[in-house]
Amino acid sequence: MFLGPDPGRLVPVSPHETRPAHTRAMPRATAQTDLFAPVSAPGPRTLFDDAQGGMRYWPEFLPEALAAEWFDTLRDTVAWEAQRRPMYDRIVDVPRLVASYRFDDDAGVPPPLVDARDRLRAHLRQPFNAVGLNFYRDGNDSVAPHGDKMHMLVAGHPIALLSLGETRRMTIRAKEGGRSRIDIELEPGSLLVMSHASQLTHEHGIAKTREPVGPRISLAYRVRPPKSAR
Repeated sequence: MFLGPDPGRLVPVSPHETRPAHTRAMPRATAQTDLFAPVSAPGPRTLFDDAQGGMRYWPEFLPEALAAEWFDTLRDTVAWEAQRRPMYDRIVDVPRLVASYRFDDDAGVPPPLVDARDRLRAHLRQPFNAVGLNFYRDGNDSVAPHGDKMHMLVAGHPIALLSLGETRRMTIRAKEGGRSRIDIELEPGSLLVMSHASQLTHEHGIAKTREPVGPRISLAYRVRPPKSAR
């Protein structure tokens, strides 16, 4: 179960799209004296609900100054990897840089990732033991609509997505029932929590954009099965 109040709702604006009922931009977080205080952030906005909590969004989970500090540290210290993958009859570049860590041992894990893990464990009461990072360098970098691979997740535990750097738009679509769509701007310092069940019913992705946009780093915290069980 996710914590916090549920003040948000969505209203349809077309047969295939929904938008938050309140469109007024929320103020950004400001630097705070006590940086270890994520639970003081405003309650979540519900994008949609399901039996395990659906998808919920905290726009100001991290203080602005801390989110900026983490972005700079991770951009400069993570061993980013450029991957390639098969697509039809050719091999193409993955349009973003990636990295991943498990928390079997914190040795060698950049401190911001350990700090973020501890905050999320306390806030959501979930035993996150792994994190995947994506580095979107500019508007040409993207991730195709997808759901997480279920065999790589422990059932019942959510995925927690922290955003650092520039704002990027995520599109969430239902797999059935008219493929209703939700667009959400993932702001720096924000937290998006996706239930395990939502990975079966919805896809999420970040499209390329021609608009000028700076770099963004996403941190996706998950509960992975033991390596011996995979």
